[in-house]
Amino acid sequence: MNAVLEWVTRFATGLHRIQKMTILLLVDVALVPLSLWLTLTFVQHESASDMFAMTVPFWVLVFVMSVSGGIFSLFFGLPRIKLNAFEQSGIQRTAGYATLVGLVGIAASQVLFGPVSQASDMAVFTMVLLIISVSTRLLLRNLTIWLYHRGQVRQRVLIYGAGQTGVQLATALYTDDTVVPIAYIDDNKTLQNITVAGLPVLSPLRIEALISELAIDRVVLAMPSISPPKQARIARRFEDLSVQVSTLPSFASLVGEGGLLDRIQPVNPSDYLGRDNLECDLQGLCDIYTGQTVMITGAGGSIGSELTRQILSCRPARLILFENSEYALYQLNHELEDLGITEKGVEICPVLGSVTNDKAVRRTIANYDVGIVLHAAAYKHVPLVEENRLAGLHNNVIGTKIVAEAARDLGVSHFILVSTDKAVQPTSVMGASKRLAELFVQDLASRVIDTRFGIVRFGNVLGSSGSVVPLFSEQIARGGPVTLTHQEVTRYFMTLSEAARLVLMAGNYTGMDEGHGDVFLLDMGDPIPIKRLARQMIEAAGHTVCDAANPSGDIEIIITGLRPGEKLHEELVMQKHAQWATQHPKINRVEEERLSEIEAATALRDLNRAIETDDEQLALDVIDRWVYPSFKARAARKMAQPRRPLESEAPFT
Repeated sequence: MNAVLEWVTRFATGLHRIQKMTILLLVDVALVPLSLWLTLTFVQHESASDMFAMTVPFWVLVFVMSVSGGIFSLFFGLPRIKLNAFEQSGIQRTAGYATLVGLVGIAASQVLFGPVSQASDMAVFTMVLLIISVSTRLLLRNLTIWLYHRGQVRQRVLIYGAGQTGVQLATALYTDDTVVPIAYIDDNKTLQNITVAGLPVLSPLRIEALISELAIDRVVLAMPSISPPKQARIARRFEDLSVQVSTLPSFASLVGEGGLLDRIQPVNPSDYLGRDNLECDLQGLCDIYTGQTVMITGAGGSIGSELTRQILSCRPARLILFENSEYALYQLNHELEDLGITEKGVEICPVLGSVTNDKAVRRTIANYDVGIVLHAAAYKHVPLVEENRLAGLHNNVIGTKIVAEAARDLGVSHFILVSTDKAVQPTSVMGASKRLAELFVQDLASRVIDTRFGIVRFGNVLGSSGSVVPLFSEQIARGGPVTLTHQEVTRYFMTLSEAARLVLMAGNYTGMDEGHGDVFLLDMGDPIPIKRLARQMIEAAGHTVCDAANPSGDIEIIITGLRPGEKLHEELVMQKHAQWATQHPKINRVEEERLSEIEAATALRDLNRAIETDDEQLALDVIDRWVYPSFKARAARKMAQPRRPLESEAPFT
């Protein structure tokens, strides 16, 4: 039996298109005499018996109707319809074919048999021919599909949603070589326990058992009318069931006719600032960068890469991309190569290295004759630095010290430190590390003439890695919930473009004697409530917020609590420190209290000792003493050791 099936399979699958059409045409011709014989069987009146008993005229009738059957089959294109696509349109064509053959039979009967023939006989013949033709086509279709799929491993699919989209999907999958639809599941109780498009509709209450019993491999959500967040919540029900889950939009939206495509808009972070963007003509600020060799540390990060893109318009002679992450450096360098930057006269030099490696930093500055350093390299994520305190202090403080001192010793004209508003009265180790870096740069600025030092202090940068905008976007895409640390938390915000422009302007202003070691700030308006930002992003995505006032909303906002080191509200300047205007109306500079040379040296010596001895408690004591006397990160410490004397506090002997 298997040998016969193998032969039939090889024969069926080996036929060319012309051969298949010829076989189908012969089938249509052969069905005409078969239908006549069946009509003779069904019709029992005397005139019919007399008509069919006349042998010669009868065979003439068979010949005429068979030939007309072949002609009309070709006319309606029945042999050209693929068997696996023989559906409603094929049945309609077959009905037209049978009707015309029947009309030919009526005319031929009148000529051959005269008044003996009856039109009702040919009406029966037409019905028989239609039924037998459609049945034969469907039988051949199912047989062909079975032969093609025989022995193949096909993915078993459960369709969630028995509506229009689900039925269209099931119909499309029936003829697929790799996928087989098994059943629907639907929340609509009126559809449950009935059959739709040949598949049973089941209740989702037994979804776990159904997936196991039916050996389901994939679940397809065919419910485009419900919101994406609700689809995502349904999809999460299958996470632990070892099945793949896919979401299918409506077929209308796939060709751009539905409302789904119209609703999707890219997120523009500047829409959430609540103020006008910082606008400036970079050409007016390019004097110190044009024709210079500029080194950007942390070039592969969010700020560093944006700095790279914007400074290119200033036409530096050479751009040194100093980055610790190989992947980030590769991505940025690849982007610049695609833009053809080197062909525009700017030499791009990607350098792998860490800012904590003194030899690598000095070698890079010396070998490339660097004139300007934009120091953006830093660990900036508060919770991560809180869990890795010594690593954060080493990178952010000692790394800044190494790059700044190398810039001073090797004759760099400008050094700009990228800092953060978390350095103001910090409550986290990350903020304290940036404040220590500021203090050290300010100390160098007070003692060095040839190198001009400046500091830019950012708020939260929208769209940068780890910021709330990409985080909220990801959570919204998953269907929520959107997580918020506190109901009242607020932050100052700026865009990546504004952050990069602020750095470039700070470099220019530092060289214009507007400040030497001063901090430059952007007027960012009022701080933005993060809860309001979350709500705006949810609504901008076309969803509604699920809360007490709207319990049927799409996405919920949940409060998780402030993380260790996080503030409820950020500040831009130390208390009682005045802000001074610059040439730009939205850029201010601040002159803050600084450590003396001896104090700065003492703080760095103690911090170095803490890092070298892997003494986290000693590092925290350095912060307590030099950064902010009421440093609140102490409450988040995992160790409760008594404070040991710092080296600088040891008695003289």
